[in-house]
Amino acid sequence: MNVSRIALVGGVAASTVLILAGTASAHVSVQPQGEAAKGGYATINFKVPNERDNASTTKLEVNFPTDHPLASVMPQPVPGWKIVVTKSKLAKPLEVHGNKINEAVSKVTWTAEGSKSDLGIGPGEFQQFPLSVGQLPEDADQLVFKAIQTYDNKEVVRWIEEQKDGAEEPESPAPVLKLTAATTDEHGAAGAEKSDAAGADQAKDEHTEASSAPSSSSDTTARVLGIVGILIGAAGVAFGVLAGRRRTA
Repeated sequence: MNVSRIALVGGVAASTVLILAGTASAHVSVQPQGEAAKGGYATINFKVPNERDNASTTKLEVNFPTDHPLASVMPQPVPGWKIVVTKSKLAKPLEVHGNKINEAVSKVTWTAEGSKSDLGIGPGEFQQFPLSVGQLPEDADQLVFKAIQTYDNKEVVRWIEEQKDGAEEPESPAPVLKLTAATTDEHGAAGAEKSDAAGADQAKDEHTEASSAPSSSSDTTARVLGIVGILIGAAGVAFGVLAGRRRTA
């Protein structure tokens, strides 16, 4: 009997831990496809799970950081959702590729459209909302996006609490995009240097081939003339032998 009670208590405790862990992790989050490198561009996904058993998520608002504004934000169409991109004036203009940008995206809103039966994100489901963003800041390790999730029963959940160093995860944490070390690609200086180096190597190879072509041609000509000379010499010897035989006869 004691063993059965211990097993029952242990099972209830384990189930409680699993339920609490699932609840804590089921929040709006953001992850990059690949890497989100400092100074570059990235595709990111906002993952929105539905946490209610009797309601569907019908709206998501994502507010962009004002301390590190992003000049380029392009949403990927999501079937069944209307997308609105809101821009705001910048207090300090951004300079991107030599151009001054006076406004940046401050918010993106997804609103579910369709019939009532399949409207939005249903219970036990999740949805991803992709965005192409850039140019990512070079002087930050992460970007914090504050999100607001709305259900069809008018309930609103605000995922806006920022994580404090050394503290436990807040009850409604804001989505955080971690940035990786800067890399170089076709938009970077290193990419241009690599391209220039490749061009220089190609030019060097072409010059080497052009320089070796006359030398190769001269060698071929010398070989041909040598063979012709040998043949003429052999013919002269044969002619001399025949002439001697005729005189003797």
